[in-house]
Amino acid sequence: MLAMVLQEIGGPLVPEERPDPIPGPGEVRIRVEACAVCRTDLHVIDGELPQAVYPIVPGHEVVGIVEAVGEGVTDPAPGQRVGVPWLGHACGHCRYCKTDRENLCNAPGFTGCTRDGGFATHLLAEAAFTIPLDTSLDPVATAPLLCAGLIGWHTLRMAEDADTVGLYGFGAAAHIVAQVCRWQGRRVFALTRPGDRKAQDFARSLGAEWAGGSDEAPPEPLDAALIFAPDGRLVPTALAELRKGGCVVCGGIHMSDIPRFPYELLWEERSVRSVANATRADARGFFELVPRAGIVTRTRTFPLVQANAAIAAHRSGALQGAAVLVP
Repeated sequence: MLAMVLQEIGGPLVPEERPDPIPGPGEVRIRVEACAVCRTDLHVIDGELPQAVYPIVPGHEVVGIVEAVGEGVTDPAPGQRVGVPWLGHACGHCRYCKTDRENLCNAPGFTGCTRDGGFATHLLAEAAFTIPLDTSLDPVATAPLLCAGLIGWHTLRMAEDADTVGLYGFGAAAHIVAQVCRWQGRRVFALTRPGDRKAQDFARSLGAEWAGGSDEAPPEPLDAALIFAPDGRLVPTALAELRKGGCVVCGGIHMSDIPRFPYELLWEERSVRSVANATRADARGFFELVPRAGIVTRTRTFPLVQANAAIAAHRSGALQGAAVLVP
């Protein structure tokens, strides 16, 4: 097998030939068909996640075919298409796992962070944490749904019944969330990097009523602001645009420090929340919704060996949608 390996923080990914992995008890070996590049991969590369181990094969938006199964695995079976998301393990016995909040598990494992991920031709995954996928799905189009889609969906759910939703940062997650909002009948305002007219046009093409820079005020107050850009300065900016009782939901695993802001921005029952991972129940609910909502992902493919170019394209913000690696 071929893997693109991050040897150390800040380094480039290096191609490495390895023997095909042998699945242990409870594991499956998956032949990767596609793996999207996520903002979280950049945080792993930049050393911003303390739980990460190195060397590591990044990638946690994986679509592939089960090739072999380990002891005790009856599902999925060889030949089945599955997805492998960020949450790759949960202990099953902590207070969070016992209350259907495995995304907050005290002893989790993360694909492409604490265990090798999908920037490779093959990977091992815990069978119980794979997501069954229909064989008719396009692997490239489906790959971004495994994190950008799941986290976007989880973030939107935390906004509860918000009618007017502001999306700060219009990348892989927001372009999926905008489509879900449109299907649900919510109103969407997109707030991009200042001056990014291409992203603003893209947002309008996906149903946003208004699109402008994050340095602009939306045309009316927001019920909820979902922040997907990893910029803590956007938290007080978004708070200032909320109606009474509105919420800001931070949808990333890492964000720069939030600057000091006056209590007045939080007063009148406004709130700030964060999202941590996504559960298997989130995944099941989201993938049932995808065909009904008619979600279409925007992607650009790269050969696996061009992983560094795909990462650079994602980092620059030049992509509309997601970069996807194809072995």
